[in-house]
Amino acid sequence: MRLLAIDTALDACSVAVLDGEGETARLVSASDVLKRGHAERLMGMIGEVTAEASLAFSDLERIAVTTGPGSFTGLRVGLAAARGIALVVRVPAVGVSTLAALAEQARADRPGAGAAVPVWAAIAAKGADVYVQGFAADGRALEAPRVALAGDLHAALPEGAALAGSGAAKILAAGTRDDFRVLHEAGWPDIAAVARLGATAVPGEARPEPLYLRPPDAAPAKRDERLLA
Repeated sequence: MRLLAIDTALDACSVAVLDGEGETARLVSASDVLKRGHAERLMGMIGEVTAEASLAFSDLERIAVTTGPGSFTGLRVGLAAARGIALVVRVPAVGVSTLAALAEQARADRPGAGAAVPVWAAIAAKGADVYVQGFAADGRALEAPRVALAGDLHAALPEGAALAGSGAAKILAAGTRDDFRVLHEAGWPDIAAVARLGATAVPGEARPEPLYLRPPDAAPAKRDERLLA
């Protein structure tokens, strides 16, 4: 499979081309930590990575993109690019959640620890909130993604729970338990993990649609009927 993976959901702008199957697959990737400016950087980065991989858009067989949770602006940038390229090239686009990618990253980075146990992927949100989802050792979701208070997770997660992602530190700091295992504290998913999950996703089921777990901070302006009189 020849797959283009895109992640603009969080602070990083990342792109990868996965060419091939299994252990012999070749991965060419690039990643910049931008916080802002994903839209300005993304298409140029895609051009650089596809050129390095010696692939044209017409060679691609699938597009994978992160769907969130993440920033509202970042998600729109990545999803719009993925859908547009998929439409032009006439290939399927699939969505990969950032939480699933963080859990997959833990399994790949820590095969002795992360591959054999359930992993709770957690992304730090505002205040005491954390975006969280539990995954079995084989990557199956154990629960739906949700917003939770770090203190509630600190009390409720099972003994010896393995944590991955930027929300891990917030969960640890919310109480006095010392039995948690932190597999990594990455603030955004490794694009290689996004590519791997995208390659195994089922088109039509893993839809490239935004995963919003909370409403946007900015509220739409209210219309004053007096101004229309």
